[in-house]
Formats: sequence, C-alpha cells, structure tokens
Amino acid sequence: MNITRTIFREYDVRGLVGSQLTPEFATHLGQAIGTLAHAQIGRAPRLAVGRDNRPSGDALATALRDGLVSTGAIVIDVGMVPTPALYFAIEALGTDGGVQVTGSHNPPEFNGFKMVVGGDSLHGPAVQELWELITTERYATGNGSQLTDDSILRRYRDAIVERHALERPVKAVVDCGNGVSSLIAIETLRALGAEIIPLFAESDGTFPNHHPDPTVVENLVDLQDAVRMHGAELGIAFDGDGDRIGAVDEEATPVWGDQLLVLFGRDAVQRFGTGVPVIFDVKCSSVLTTALEAAGARPVMWKTGHSLIKAKMKAESAPLAGEMSGHIFFGGDWFGFDDALFAAARLLEIVSRGRGGLAALLADLPETFTTPELRVDCPDERKFALVEAASAHFAALYPVSTIDGVRIEYPDGWGLLRASNTQPVLVLRFEATTAAGRDAHHAEVMDWLRAQGAG
Repeated sequence: MNITRTIFREYDVRGLVGSQLTPEFATHLGQAIGTLAHAQIGRAPRLAVGRDNRPSGDALATALRDGLVSTGAIVIDVGMVPTPALYFAIEALGTDGGVQVTGSHNPPEFNGFKMVVGGDSLHGPAVQELWELITTERYATGNGSQLTDDSILRRYRDAIVERHALERPVKAVVDCGNGVSSLIAIETLRALGAEIIPLFAESDGTFPNHHPDPTVVENLVDLQDAVRMHGAELGIAFDGDGDRIGAVDEEATPVWGDQLLVLFGRDAVQRFGTGVPVIFDVKCSSVLTTALEAAGARPVMWKTGHSLIKAKMKAESAPLAGEMSGHIFFGGDWFGFDDALFAAARLLEIVSRGRGGLAALLADLPETFTTPELRVDCPDERKFALVEAASAHFAALYPVSTIDGVRIEYPDGWGLLRASNTQPVLVLRFEATTAAGRDAHHAEVMDWLRAQGAG
C-alpha cells in the first residue's frame, strides 16, 4: 500500500482523516500491528481496542479490528473510552497490548492510533517498522476473533474511586472540552464526594466550544471565568482523549504541568517514603527540582516524550513522572500510564487536606519568569545537527545538560534548545529569576541561531 510516511511519528500514527487516514489504511495498520505483536510475543496476541469520540473513530476502529483479526489476533473491543481507560483495559483484561484510535488534542479533522505491545508504548523504530510492514504487505495470517467488553468504563471509574478519599468536599469546575472524558469524568469525581461544576461535559468529537488542549491559555478562558463565577477552589481541564490534565487555581491563574508535579511529588513522598524518584522532562522549571529535593524526593530529569518518560519510570521504579505538557504518570498505586482523570482525583484529594485551593498549596514556591514553549521552524534534516552545534558552543560558556537537546544552566536560570521529535521545528524555553534575565537568555540563543541561518 502506498502511504504518507510522515504520519508515522515518534510516538504514534497521526494524520488527516480522508486524505491520510482511511478505513483501508486502518485495516493495513491493524495487519501490521498484529504482525509486529505476533513476532514480539511469539504467538497470536490478545489486544484491546478503544476509540475516542471523534466522528471518524468508529469506521477507523472497525477497520483496524478487522486487520488485527486477519493476522490471528484475538481482539477485545472496549468501545468509546478515554485513552487511559484503554491502558487500564490492557491491565484489567490481561491482554498483550492494545490500540486506541484517537486524535489526542488535535482538531477534529485529525485522528490517529496510540499503540501498546508487551507492556510498552510503540515508539521510534517500532513505529517505523509498521510503515515498512505496510509498504511491503508482509503480514501474518490467521483466524482471529472479536469480543466486546462493555464493562471497562465502569471498572475504570471504580478503580479510581477506591484509591482516593477526600477529607472534605472540594468545590471544583471541571472542563471536559466535549472530549471523550465527558463520558466518565464528572460522575467519577462526584463519586469521591467533590462538589463538581461541569463545563462542556457533553460528548461531541467536533469540539464545538473550544479546542481540547489545556496547555494553551486561550483554551482555559471559559474554565477561568467559571472558577471566578462559582468561587471554586480550582478548575480542572482535560484534553481530547483524557491523558493530559490542565488546571487553574482559586484565583483562576493557570497551574502548569511542572507546578502540578510539585504537588504530586510531595504527595508521593507521603505515600511511598523519602528518596522516591520522580521523573520529569527537560522543559520543566528548576523550581520543580528544588521543591522535590526539599520534600524528600529524588528528582530525575529525562527526555521529553510520553513513551520515553514511561520507559524511564519503569527503569527507575518511580511512583510518579510527568511532563510540562500535562502528561502525569502514576505508578505505585496505579499502573504507570499517563491518566488525567486519575490525576484529577489525586489533585482533589490533595486539596481536600488543606483549607485553601491550589494557590495556597503552591504559595511557598519562589516566583520565576518563564517563556511559553517557543518553536522555530527548522528542516528535519538539519535540526539535530544544529542542536549538536549549539551544545558545543554553549558548553564552552556555561554548564549544560545534553539529556535531550541542550539545556543551558545560567546562574539565574536556564534555557532549552531541543529538536522536536514530531515536527520540523526547534523547541525553546527560558526561565530566570527576573524578566530581564529571561529575555537576555532568550536573546542570546536566538542570536546564535540566526548566525547559523536559523530563527
């Protein structure tokens, strides 16, 4: 089959419905995943399949299942569920993996596939292997079967509720963004005893109210207004498929992923003891490192990318990991995957222990001045070489970390330059104790990039 290679990305398969993703393509992808899983496991695999609420999801999921079955796989259709509920299904049903049909936080004209085989999210070379299998059509064949399990949403809800207990009712606005979390989030959080004010909690995969990406400030405006209107202690937002969380405090100020990790990290020390490793990506604030150390945790900086973070979490036996982007992974008393609804329940429990909202819990953190995530166009064939050159240049001037790109450690802050794994761009971020310092670090790196003919 002739297909666009660029839809095979670092962590998933993702593209435009109709021109790039069709039922025919989904059937071929199912055949490729079934073939890959059979080779890895050594027998015909058992695989769970779920989908989010995008209009294109049903046809793509049906075709995907047909492709999997043709390779001999036993397929369990768990229906329309958030991505973390698909991950939960893999654990609860004891399958060899699974596939979620989801466009994540992208606009409704997109869809995609997140894949797990043998306990690991497919990423990097494994995703490219799927492309090779499809182009050659060298598929395993067999007589598989399909089953349906309608119990996963209920079991997922119950598993989250039984792991949490609020010390008092917490008043929170919850914005589902019309994403697939609309099916389960409000009832789950109310079952904890929280006073929940729902916002855009009607499932509609065309996302009529706002784009379902809580890391973008513009998408939090309705949540901020509702928190002010209702006098809530916090606001919580989910992305389109429910694996990323956003939040605002009682003053309606956005609380980003690294700030949430401070709260979850302190909680992890209480639950699992001092010295517990907490994994976070290179985009996170240095305030997080200081706060984790002060709480008794062991901070571990790692590469950006949910598959990479998940693998590092497993290697370190860490009970907690997270990314600036709002992917928060819980081990210890959960299964190690990124789960926005579990994070929301945990956040409500943390807030319930005190008398204030999120701002009160984070009041002890020092103020810093940060840029948002900045993107500079750079061709794929050049971006990694440019980052290597930047590493050599800035290492002669400052301490640097090269875990993922180059993170420059200034006396008053830091700057990051890394190549995106998913787009032809360079990703930059800067932080300092003053706005002037932040701007100076940003200018220094941009001046160097321009001198190289980029930026």
